[in-house]
Amino acid sequence: MARTRAADFNEKRRSILDSAAAVFAKLGMEHASMAQIARENNVSKASLYHYYPSKEVLLFDIGRTHLVELEAAIRKADRPDLDPRERLRHLIGGVLENYRSASNFHHVLLNGTGSLPEAQRAELREMERRIVKALSDVLTEINPELGEGRAGVTPVTMSLFGILNWAYTWFKPSGALSRDGYADMVTALFLDGVTSLNR
Repeated sequence: MARTRAADFNEKRRSILDSAAAVFAKLGMEHASMAQIARENNVSKASLYHYYPSKEVLLFDIGRTHLVELEAAIRKADRPDLDPRERLRHLIGGVLENYRSASNFHHVLLNGTGSLPEAQRAELREMERRIVKALSDVLTEINPELGEGRAGVTPVTMSLFGILNWAYTWFKPSGALSRDGYADMVTALFLDGVTSLNR
């Protein structure tokens, strides 16, 4: 007979993911152990293995969970009724707001999923493509010629994500610049350049 799931299965699993992401971000994927993750979460190794049978399964679920939540944040922030420039500002704000509490998850996605099996990496890449497309579509609205030029809109969009993706390494919520202020700054800085790219 199959084992019945506990009523708080999803909450416990998320707690384990949070702890594992913190351990991976601090120690690196190769040096972190399941025993350390269990200690960080205050559970037994047997309990940890009930939820996640290996580090690889944990790594994949951290990456997948982060991308699911980032995509949801972008959908929530999207305002197709707005002028494209303002719409982009909302999307940038949605990304930065998601990153507010996801720095460990983001770190693991950027640095720890390269060793996963190809099928899992392909699944993560497909999720990333949808996220990139959400912003590239708006950038093309702002400057339709981006879709016709030599480089195309993808490198431009990836350059924007290059700005956003590394903010977690230096941005301080207690600093003089607020998260909203930084979203305004990124939008203005980036679009001043994007609108001059005519080929």
